[in-house]
Amino acid sequence: VQLQASGGGLVQAGDSLELSCAASGRLLSSAIMAWFRQAPGQEREFVGGIRWSRDSTYYPDSVKGRFTVSKDKAKNMGFLQMNSLKPEDTAVYYCAAGSSYSRDSMYSWGKGTQVTVSS
Repeated sequence: VQLQASGGGLVQAGDSLELSCAASGRLLSSAIMAWFRQAPGQEREFVGGIRWSRDSTYYPDSVKGRFTVSKDKAKNMGFLQMNSLKPEDTAVYYCAAGSSYSRDSMYSWGKGTQVTVSS
């Protein structure tokens, strides 16, 4: 499966932004669609994910309550809704498909989309 993230841009602190991830090809029912971000000089960080066959989601504490992952299986798309954005959320955001929420389990990565949050 190939993935493509889109929707990034320049926003101000406190704003909201929704990223989209289009999947070409079928995701396994056991798959997880996950979102990661990578800021300059930092490791790629998990920011949320959703099981493709169920609606269960998982978030790290750093974004819990601000970020929401969803999906539209009919359109083969995933979404990352980001609210109350902070300058420290500035990064390149990636969507990925894997067998668990672990970065090492991801077997397909999309090209990233830049999100810049100004103070």
